[in-house]
Amino acid sequence: MLNLHPPQEGNSQHASGDSPVAQPVWWDLLDGTDEERATVERSTGLQVPTKEQISEIESSSRLYIEEDALYLSAPVISRSGTGAPTVSAIGLVLSPHYLVTVRFAALPSFETFAAHLNASAVGTATSSEVFVGLLEAIIDRLADVLEQIGVNLDEISDAVFHCGEGRPGRTDRALRETLRHVGRMGDHVSKLRDSLLAFDRMVPFVMENGEAWIPEKLQSRSRTLRRDLFSLKDYDEHLSNKVQFLLDASLGLIGIEQSDIFKILTVVSVVGIPPTLVAGIYGMNFKDMPELNWAWGYAYGWVVIIISAVIPLIWCRIRGWI
Repeated sequence: MLNLHPPQEGNSQHASGDSPVAQPVWWDLLDGTDEERATVERSTGLQVPTKEQISEIESSSRLYIEEDALYLSAPVISRSGTGAPTVSAIGLVLSPHYLVTVRFAALPSFETFAAHLNASAVGTATSSEVFVGLLEAIIDRLADVLEQIGVNLDEISDAVFHCGEGRPGRTDRALRETLRHVGRMGDHVSKLRDSLLAFDRMVPFVMENGEAWIPEKLQSRSRTLRRDLFSLKDYDEHLSNKVQFLLDASLGLIGIEQSDIFKILTVVSVVGIPPTLVAGIYGMNFKDMPELNWAWGYAYGWVVIIISAVIPLIWCRIRGWI
């Protein structure tokens, strides 16, 4: 799908004959077809990168120059059909007259910024203004996601350190579920870190190589973007450390729960061995067993069995094992 955004005043191209046609400043390709890609290339004179090209991870493939156009790409977070966060690469081609974006997933930051741009800057925005505004929208979105992850991790932290109030079986299940939640948060934070690093490299590259045609006010906004990215990277690192802490805590508590179960089994075995030994001795039925002829032999056997079970219980209690 090809989305066309505000035309730049004074910028036109002859489509047929001598009739001028206003050219959009921002060409947005969402799962663009070959025909749409050809239309953009013919109208702007810029080469539209393919999905394979914008998915490259080398720095030289993500940031490079061809003539006066800057070719940029970065991974961004999108939502899959199941709601799970996935990584989708976007490509940007920035020239003094046009901005071309190539993406293969619906991104809320694009839709939000496009609506704002169409409402407030029709006919006045330049390609560099659209580029900086789009980056601001993307980074604002990343900040919102990081804030939500921080809130979720705080809730998980409360669950981890207050889940010992239930029965052991329920506690163990709760810890395992918590471990899954923490793992998902850690995966999300890791994907966001990739996006932040990519945009942190992109901004200075654009400002340095587009200095001749990017006005000073946009340079100033770009410096603000860099500071925002720096603070977001610090916060992302903090969340990553918190994820690791919660993973360690969850695994430690699961280990404690399992140790408690083994301790209970050990105590049961210690308590059960002496009575079993006594019952085994008096169950051998040898001919010369004086207790067999005692009037109170049966009661005597039960007393010995009970005492042999109680003594280990008292000993385990004194040792603090139960």
